[in-house]
Amino acid sequence: MALPTALLDPLRRVRLLALDVDGVLTDGRLYFQADGIEIKAFHTQDGHGLKLLKRAGIHVALITGRDSPMVSQRAAALGINLVHQGCEDKLTTLKALCERLNLNLSQVAYCGDDLPDLAPIKRAGVGITVPNAPDYMHTHADWITDRLGGHGAVREICDTLLEAQGHWSTVLDTYLHGRV
Repeated sequence: MALPTALLDPLRRVRLLALDVDGVLTDGRLYFQADGIEIKAFHTQDGHGLKLLKRAGIHVALITGRDSPMVSQRAAALGINLVHQGCEDKLTTLKALCERLNLNLSQVAYCGDDLPDLAPIKRAGVGITVPNAPDYMHTHADWITDRLGGHGAVREICDTLLEAQGHWSTVLDTYLHGRV
């Protein structure tokens, strides 16, 4: 996998990956059943990548503007306990998370896809967006993933972080030799 060369040092410093949900972990579309129940589709490879990050000692947080029981369920299934829903000011939430984890913003990679994510993208050590985000988001991000939000973008980020921090060969070795 090709690492973004200019981002290698900042990626090595990352201790927290913070993600928006709709448009990053999902494709951004909202599905509602006739009874009003919301449905979201999550990519399984993204979820596995987040588990690998956690095993490597990198914190994972979800920061989303919407409240959704589906987000709570997905986070619980992945063992993510840093979940902040209904956030209007994502930068304030991110700063509070950093304080709680004794980190500074330079140790954060943040991925989002729309205007509420702009401030965290600009202030994080590595600001990331996805190709299906509006063009103005692209101009403010340090890195635009190759994969679309909801279609493996988060896994791309996870794999890149693991490689940049020297964990990738251990991950491969673990699965090649059945020591999961």
